Amino acid sequence: MPDLTFQTPAPDAVAEPPQDRDTFRLAAFGALLVVVLFAGYGIGRLSGSSGGGSGAANGPTAPAAQPTMGMAGNENAPHTHAAATASNANPGEAVGGLAVTASGLTLVPEITTTFPAGVRKPFRFRITASGGASVTTFAVVHDKPLHLVVVRRDLAVYQHLHPTMGPDGTWAVDLNLPDPGSYRAIADFTAIVGGNQVPTSLGVDLAVPGDYRPVPLPPPTQSATTDRFTVSYEGTPHAGVAEPLLVSVNSVDGKPAELEPYLGAYGHLVVLREGDVGYVHVHPEPQLVDGKVKFWLAAPGPGNYRMFFDFQVAGRVHTAAWSVTVG
Repeated sequence: MPDLTFQTPAPDAVAEPPQDRDTFRLAAFGALLVVVLFAGYGIGRLSGSSGGGSGAANGPTAPAAQPTMGMAGNENAPHTHAAATASNANPGEAVGGLAVTASGLTLVPEITTTFPAGVRKPFRFRITASGGASVTTFAVVHDKPLHLVVVRRDLAVYQHLHPTMGPDGTWAVDLNLPDPGSYRAIADFTAIVGGNQVPTSLGVDLAVPGDYRPVPLPPPTQSATTDRFTVSYEGTPHAGVAEPLLVSVNSVDGKPAELEPYLGAYGHLVVLREGDVGYVHVHPEPQLVDGKVKFWLAAPGPGNYRMFFDFQVAGRVHTAAWSVTVG
């Protein structure tokens, strides 16, 4: 390897003129500057190609996601969820009701979660935010600030209720659970916390002591009879793909029933999964299609489901139910 150590000139060497020395120093400085610039350029190219830096090679940096704000400055204004369409239906609906705490909110039952079979008894609970304070402001969704679905875990018993809230944030509703077994109470709501809307659904187990005999899920069908109506649907639900479901309601004489708006829509579809009671609430399109209620459903995954359709005729609410298997 060559020796790059600078040597002191011998005594008999001829000294360089001052002007030549200055010229040499200037040229050396220029060469060093060129080396530094090229080195910096190379380092920049390497950094850009590794994805760790910004620059023209990587394109503009995407802006950070911003939180969605809801009803700023008007927390008590009504709020409605948009009806599902093919373009906005989720590729696999979000499953709710599986946890007692989600999105920083907790469902806190009060007094008891055990109920006698066939006896009306109040069920009270609160929705609390981080720190344990009760939430007292909720957006109105489909005419109500909170929807409570109570279902037995074998999906044989279903109730869609609307508790009322006291000034302290305590919700109350009378429950009459007809048969022994384990039930799931699912609160579906949009809380307003710090000026932001927080839609979520939380669930808690309820117990009815006694001789519990689970009922097998009925076989899949696309038609059901409830009260004096025959209710059927057209369409095939698939996992992860939004598919249209058209629900028709006919009276005993075969004529289409005159559906009335119920909770801001011509019908409500609650889909519950067998096994874990995963909960999906699907909203219909705002107008009837050839006299039928049109939903867009993307099942959250394969499995067996029970679908409950609530509708209103002549001021009375009815519920039809079907089983469906999603492959």
